[in-house]
This record gives sequence, C-alpha cells and structure tokens, in this order.
Amino acid sequence: LTGVLASCIAAAFIGCATRPAPDSNFVSLFNGRDLTGWRGRKPNFDPAVERQLTKPELSALQAIWNTERDQHWRVDVAKGEIVSDGNNPHLATEQTYGDFELWVDWLMVSPNGDSGIYLRGYPQVQIWDPSNQRELKNGADKGSGALWNNNPDNPGRFPLAKADKPVGQWNTLRIVMTGNRASIWMNGQQ
Repeated sequence: LTGVLASCIAAAFIGCATRPAPDSNFVSLFNGRDLTGWRGRKPNFDPAVERQLTKPELSALQAIWNTERDQHWRVDVAKGEIVSDGNNPHLATEQTYGDFELWVDWLMVSPNGDSGIYLRGYPQVQIWDPSNQRELKNGADKGSGALWNNNPDNPGRFPLAKADKPVGQWNTLRIVMTGNRASIWMNGQQ
C-alpha cells in the first residue's frame, strides 16, 4: 500500500480501540513489531508459475524479493503500523489461505495514491485516492473497494458505493473470500 497499514492486519481483526475483540477463530497477521509472517512478492508474478518452482528456485527468488521488501516496507513500532514507501515489491502473507475473512485498516498519507490488496494473487481490491486526476479515466472517482483486474463485463469492477474517507484519514476494508467469490465492505458499506 502507498501509505500505512494498521496496527494489526488480521484475518478478521485490526486492533483498534473502537473495534470489538475478535472471536477465537481469527488469526492476527501482524505482531506489531516486525514483518514476521510477511514476504516480499514481485507484482504480476503468476501464482501458478510460483507453485511450479522447485524449492531451491523459489528460495532464491524469495531471498531477492525479501531483500527488496526490506528496502520498501518497514514497521513503525511506536505506532504499531506497517509502512510502505509505495514502491515494489508487494507484501504477501507467508501462509496461504483458502476461504477467509480479512479486516484491514489503511491510511493513504498523500494525494494521488494508488494501491490495493490482491486476493490469492488475483484479483485486486482497489485502494486509491478517488480524486486522483491521473486515474479518473480508470474510475478512481467511484472510490476504493472495487475488484480491480476483474473482467470489465463482470459485476464488482466498481464499488456499489463510494465510501472512502479523505486522504489522511483511516479507512477499513472487510473482505470475505469464499471459493471464487469476494464480498467487500468499505467503512461499513458493502
């Protein structure tokens, strides 16, 4: 993300004072101290190709990607936040997940940001500044939360409602992925 991810990126919970405690089925994806459980991942690297790599091939690639990760992602321990400078590689969980529910708080710190959360490698839940003039042609004005990279003829390419808070304010995404279907809520609006 261009900006900051919240203190506990979680498979259903982010540790914010206003959020109720998660039930015991939820797993925290962020420990608040370091990037344990997270790996660098090159954008547009086909997950099917990655699965076909031998262990030594994947290990060599992963070492490169993690070195790049450490150049562009860091943890602000005082705030309990994962921070990105907006450059590649992506940040991905080390563990793979089947069906899941993900809650993530995110903050875009400067205008014209463009980012997202890839679900199992593809599609991307779009996160961007809705007033980004450069991205108006792509629908930025419709807001974040769309299933970007979806076929343009499929529903879900754009969100049902524009629910983004202004740049500089925290936003919350809830993503439920079951099979090949995703449901997304942005700041409480589906």
